[in-house]
Order: sequence, then C-alpha cells, then structure tokens
Amino acid sequence: MTGLGALVKRNTKLYFKDKGMFFTSLITPLILLVLYGTFLSNVYEDTFRSALEAADSSVPDRLIGGCVGGQLVSSLLAVSCVTVAFCSNLLMVQDKVSGARRDLTITPVKGRVLAMSYYLSTLVTTLLICLLATAVCLGYLRYAGWYLTVSDVAFLLLDVVLLVLFGTGLSSCVNYPLSTSGQASAVGTIVSAGYGFLCGAYMPISQFSEGLQKILSFLPGTYGTSLLRNHALRGVFEEMGNQGFPQEVVEAIRDSVDCNLYFFGDKVELKMMYIILTISLVILAGIYVAMTALASLKPPLLVKKEV
Repeated sequence: MTGLGALVKRNTKLYFKDKGMFFTSLITPLILLVLYGTFLSNVYEDTFRSALEAADSSVPDRLIGGCVGGQLVSSLLAVSCVTVAFCSNLLMVQDKVSGARRDLTITPVKGRVLAMSYYLSTLVTTLLICLLATAVCLGYLRYAGWYLTVSDVAFLLLDVVLLVLFGTGLSSCVNYPLSTSGQASAVGTIVSAGYGFLCGAYMPISQFSEGLQKILSFLPGTYGTSLLRNHALRGVFEEMGNQGFPQEVVEAIRDSVDCNLYFFGDKVELKMMYIILTISLVILAGIYVAMTALASLKPPLLVKKEV
C-alpha cells in the first residue's frame, strides 16, 4: 500500500507539474461554459420561451434563466467529467513514450500496482478539476436563475463523482494499450469531438432520429447526462408547477431536454439510471483489471523514446 500511495502521489505531482496539460484540463470546462453561454443560451432560451408561450403562459425571465442555466451546466459537466479524465490519463501514455514506465517496471513495483496508481491518480486529478468546475457552474446558476435546494446540490455532486468514475474507467481502458503520443492525441481528439453528441450534451437525444435514440439508449453516458439534467432542473420544473403551468407542457419540456429518457418506449426511472451507471463503472474497472493482468503475463516491451 505504501508503494501504491507513493506512485499515486508521484503521478499526481507530475500531472500538476505539467503546466500545459494541467491548464488545458482546467480551462476546458471554463471554455465550454463561455461557449455555451455565448452561442447556445439564446437558442435554448428561444426554445423554452416558445414552448411555454404556446401554452398561453407568461414566462418570468428568471425562470427562463434557470431553465437555460440548468441545461448549460448539466451539458458542461457531462462532457467535462469524461474529457478531463482522458486528458489526466495521458500520463500513462507519456511514461511509455519517455521510458519512465520501463524504469518503474525494473523496480520491485508490481505491474498491477503501477496500473492501479495510474487509475487512482487519474481519478484524483479529474475529481479535483470537475469539482472546481461544479463550483463555477453553481455560481453561474446563482446569477442566471437559482432554483436548487441543498438536496439538488448534493445529488449534483454525486452525479459528478459517478461520471468522473465512469470517465476514469473508460479512459483507462482506452489509453492502456496506447504507446505513442500520436495515438493519444488522436484518441483525445475523437473523444473531445464525439462524446458530447453521444451522451446528449451538445444536442438532446430527443432530437435525434428514432433509430439513433434506440442505439444511444444502450450507452451509460446518456444516463449520466440525464441525471445531471434532472437535478439541475428539478427546482425549475417545480416552480413551473407552482406558477400554474400546464403539466403536459412541463412534461413536454422534460422530454425535450432528456430529463425523461425512454428505452424502447419505456421510461427509465432515476433509480434505474443510477443502477445502469454503477454497473458500467464495475464493468469498466473489471475490464481494466483484466487488461493489466493479461499484460503482466507477457514479457515487457522496450518502447523507444520519441524524438
């Protein structure tokens, strides 16, 4: 355990010491917040306002701000928890490229301990950055329209922790076989560009075709996004009911922003979303353990340093 703790500390220090990697991970959520607030807030606001005005309901600006802010914040956190994890996990690949991993394997440190240290250090660094991003997002909601309770904030933090665990497991499984900087950059680019669409953060799944909705309903990331949506917007929908908004209008909005997800026509409850996400964490962790166990049976490969 002492060796594992020392390796986790070493990996975490190296990550924060690499200013380029650290600041890239840190500003990614902030950049997304600025981009969402600048380019998508008006689109979301027009969508909410037209949906509510169609029901002949007056729409307070503060309520619209809460709707838009909740959707923007949930989208940002859903993407950041995974993309930041991939960025944090690049140290695993960098150690192969630099030859540091080969040096570490010469020591009495076992391969599985080294692999676990990368996993835990990625978890720690990603969690720190995403919790900081969550604090910034809560500050934004305070400005845009605050309808959260203490319970909502607690569940938001729980959702962030679960999604960070999901991102850590996914990035560990994907990055473990990589051995060059080019491969790591390619994977990072693909994940950054595509994950937001696959999880419904950039565009709600309800706006996709029916066939694509069925395919995406098998991906656990979509349920993580929906959990964030539900807890970020729960107070907003409650306030709509208190102000006499028709229930069918509120449910239509919940459907449109993926607070309500359907698996082949059946509505998925929040409890089931947590179960799906938790099972995916266990499966990803099991795959990573299996990959490291199989790798330990093979003779170590000498990886040439890149010039």
